[in-house]
Amino acid sequence: QAQLAEYGGRLVQAGDSLRLSCVASGVVYANDVIGWFRQAPGKEREFVASVSWRNYRRNYADFFKGRFTISRDAAKNTVYLQMNNLQPEDTADYYCALDGGGGFHNGPWGQGTHVTVSS
Repeated sequence: QAQLAEYGGRLVQAGDSLRLSCVASGVVYANDVIGWFRQAPGKEREFVASVSWRNYRRNYADFFKGRFTISRDAAKNTVYLQMNNLQPEDTADYYCALDGGGGFHNGPWGQGTHVTVSS
């Protein structure tokens, strides 16, 4: 099963854009789904978006539609999260996770990457 690692988190200004990467090492199977989640300070982890490996079907939490875009590059075993017009409330740890059929809670999960948005 693939292991995941996130990259790209950093300090940005309000209104900036940022792209996060989730790199899978190992085999990603056709039926796998990779998702992005985030956890802001003092809040529960929340689902952001997911993409299916086979048919590129993308799913978004309503709150992020239109501002965040998930994509994947199968040749690079990488899933991206493009985030536009970032706001201070987007400050969080961002994680990617793989659903191999048993749900995201069964993982694997990456270690997370931190995004800070200053006003």
